[in-house]
Amino acid sequence: MQNLLPPRWMAVKAAMFVIIALLAGVIVISRSPTWTTAGCLVAIAWASSRAYYFAFYVIGHYVDPSFRFSGLLDFARWALRRRRSRARS
Repeated sequence: MQNLLPPRWMAVKAAMFVIIALLAGVIVISRSPTWTTAGCLVAIAWASSRAYYFAFYVIGHYVDPSFRFSGLLDFARWALRRRRSRARS
C-alpha cells in the first residue's frame, strides 16, 4: 500500500485538525463559559478519540485481520454481507 500524501502534508493536515478542534472548543466555551461545558467538551474529545481507535484499529486488527477496511462504510458493507451469509447457513 502506498502513502496517500507526503509526510509533510500529513503533518499539515494533522495540525489543521488540531486548530479546528481548538477553535471550536474556544467558541463553545466563550458562548457558555461553565465547568460543565468544559467537562462535556473533554468527554466528547475523549469518547471520539476512543471511537476512532476502535473503528480503525480494533476492527481492522481483530475482527478480520485479512481484510483492509477503507472506512466505516466499507466495514458496514462487510458486516452486512457477513451477517447475510451466516443467516443463510
